[in-house]
Amino acid sequence: MTAPILLIDGRSGSGKSELATAIIAGWPEAQLLRLDDLYPGWDGLSAGSQHVHDEVLAREAPRWRRWHWLASRPAEWNALDPERPLVIEGSGALSRSNRAFADHAIWVELDDETRKARALARDGELYAPHWDRWAAQEEEFIRRESPKTLADVVVDGRDVASAASVWLHDVVWRGEGEAARVGE
Repeated sequence: MTAPILLIDGRSGSGKSELATAIIAGWPEAQLLRLDDLYPGWDGLSAGSQHVHDEVLAREAPRWRRWHWLASRPAEWNALDPERPLVIEGSGALSRSNRAFADHAIWVELDDETRKARALARDGELYAPHWDRWAAQEEEFIRRESPKTLADVVVDGRDVASAASVWLHDVVWRGEGEAARVGE
């Protein structure tokens, strides 16, 4: 990849997806890759993180393979344009090996009670039976990789819209009010 790369990580329900959506809205030339689309099932956080490294970040021709959740099997491959900025969002995005390829990294922080309430409100009964096992994978990933310490900035998950505006202003537009872009 030759264009800028942003990794957004945090625990389930913290506001990662909302932050990524807000950043993409202000940076329309950027591509968005959501790890939810490629985790290989409910036990796939580490495999998803490794997939980002091997297939997206460490390749001249970046690509990712969608996971077919209903069929519980891999689906089609999707190409990414290495000339366009890329935002990668999801638990496990911000590993040490992935950070080595990224220009920017954000950790989204939110208390456990609010995160769980948000996640279950969003995904309901589909997620509820898997909450504890997914949380255990997040805890293991955090213990092993220390993603919060790899981040350029830690964002409060209660106000990701403001955080997105600040990040876009400071990094993408460099405060110029023009279309100056990262990497130019």
